[in-house]
Amino acid sequence: MRLTSHVPGLDTIMGGGMVAGSSYIIQGRPGAGKTILANQIAFDQVRQGGKVLYITLLAESHDRLFQSLSTLSFFDPELVGKDITYLSLFRTLRVDGLSALVDVLRNELVRQDASMLILDGLLNARESSHNTLDVKTFVAELQGHAAFSGCTVLFLTSARIDDSSPEHTMVDGVLQLQEELFGSRTVRRMRIAKSRGSASLGGLHHYEINDAGVVVYPRLEALYARPSKLDLAPQERVSSGVDDLDARIGGGLPASSATIVVGPGGSGKTSFGLNFVRLATPEQPALHFGFYETPARLASKARALGIDIDALIASGALTVLWNPLTENVIDSLAYHLLDAVQARRINRLVIDGLAGFDRAAVDRHRLIEFLAALTNQLRSLEVSTVCAWETRELSAPEMNATSPEVLSLFDNVIGMQLDEVEGRICQGMKVIKLRDSAFTPTVTRLVIPNSLPDPFNESRRLVTDDPGQS
Repeated sequence: MRLTSHVPGLDTIMGGGMVAGSSYIIQGRPGAGKTILANQIAFDQVRQGGKVLYITLLAESHDRLFQSLSTLSFFDPELVGKDITYLSLFRTLRVDGLSALVDVLRNELVRQDASMLILDGLLNARESSHNTLDVKTFVAELQGHAAFSGCTVLFLTSARIDDSSPEHTMVDGVLQLQEELFGSRTVRRMRIAKSRGSASLGGLHHYEINDAGVVVYPRLEALYARPSKLDLAPQERVSSGVDDLDARIGGGLPASSATIVVGPGGSGKTSFGLNFVRLATPEQPALHFGFYETPARLASKARALGIDIDALIASGALTVLWNPLTENVIDSLAYHLLDAVQARRINRLVIDGLAGFDRAAVDRHRLIEFLAALTNQLRSLEVSTVCAWETRELSAPEMNATSPEVLSLFDNVIGMQLDEVEGRICQGMKVIKLRDSAFTPTVTRLVIPNSLPDPFNESRRLVTDDPGQS
């Protein structure tokens, strides 16, 4: 039977939760969040009808612990002393040793009828032992007493426990918490180092500590190694919002496809995205997920293009989510996006731009797999997506825009460029790729004055090539 913690994301990486009656080590340096996580699990178990015995082998008083926990929303002082009991056995350990500690714990487990035992301070128990046999005996006896009563055990330790240590080999699972510095930024990540008889999501997963406690963000590419449902590859077309472009690509972009719009700053990528979402309706709503323009600045730009973004938002046709380019967690951004897509049943999505995910990735080697999982999941949710990607090159975006691996993840590629024509810088657009569709690969000059309601349709071709197939 699985024992769910309801810690956001934790049960997911543990394959559905802890196995009831098993024993786990939660290890990490001081400040990593072990005590917060254990208490968050404890209070949730109490709310599910369980009883928790929380043993501390530390010198600190429980008053200090409660003072720290009081800032967190899961903490309820009314439950302390009733369904969750805190006992300090630091003196028992120091004066009488491990065997006496086991006796006290056995009696308390029976007296409290506990369904979960949390032992905070395994390092102190380890230091009180004379040899590894003492540690093995202590862990084995405690596990035996707990298993007899169907009690789940959590050992908390700040020590780095080797894979070959007695504690590591004897428990059923090991959860490692770590804090790391990336430049001047601190990042928290956890991994399931051991999960006996139970599937888990491997690798490192970001987590944060906020007012609600610990929040875990499973690595997107691990959770969605396969999309949550099959992509049906519908044959319908979705208007790009640019009539001239639609005419050259068979009536619009393929429905539920992913499009990347690449080009330098000022080439019209954001304007393209605004034209795409302006066709949204309350029945087929759109989401603008941006990193650069604030909602006010985005609305100002839309009004300059003749798009009444305020009316779209008021009608429920459009949602605007802005994510400042500060210290973001890449997986948190992805779940924020996917949650909004599913909650609002989004039909059209603009991500402006993908560099926001790139900047949030402390491990940029993940980016290809991350974007693959994200675009696959969006297709499975039947979302037509347009993503912007800024390049340094002013022209020929198909040659040097970005990694071919990134471009290959998208069904459609549209290049935006800046060209000098008769002494003036002009904006141009070209369809580079349209998966499984015929299109006319022409460079189109864009005119984007403030007064035109549909500036993309006031365009004229600069270069015309033969029709192509991609």
